[in-house]
Amino acid sequence: MRLYSGKIPLICGEIVKQLTAEGDIETSEPAEVELDVESVLKEYLRTDRELTEKAKDVLDKRKLPYGQFGKVKRAMADERGFGLGEEALNWICSQITETFMQSGHVEEIYSDDATLRKKMREILRKHMMVDEELDEEVRKRIKNLEEGTQTWDVEYAKVLEQIKRSRGLGD
Repeated sequence: MRLYSGKIPLICGEIVKQLTAEGDIETSEPAEVELDVESVLKEYLRTDRELTEKAKDVLDKRKLPYGQFGKVKRAMADERGFGLGEEALNWICSQITETFMQSGHVEEIYSDDATLRKKMREILRKHMMVDEELDEEVRKRIKNLEEGTQTWDVEYAKVLEQIKRSRGLGD
């Protein structure tokens, strides 16, 4: 599963709209609550990028093969209590729930944490799975390149953009 920054406004709007429409939270400023949710999602992306860069540095310093990248990144994420992969959904949902409780823009929370997390997880999964399919197609097209190299990163971005354009997806 992957979260793309271009999807963040759509995800935020959908989460706040659903939770307010179904009476899970009450707010007179939904746009501000969306910004609260957006801050959590942007922090997730920032931390994920930071861990990626640090993991690459560790591989370089220790002269480890790129095959160890996932293991190194996961170990670093575990140290921070940060979720990757499927655990990312739980981490994000917990952070958003905490944000709702501390936000001055959420007047009342009527549902329990488990209910809020379940509803948010469904929305996040829906948007992140679409991108997983794109990721899989891109990886098939650039399978001849070594992941983690600068060439791979550049080609990945280029091919991803081509596929999105051909499918009419904006980012």
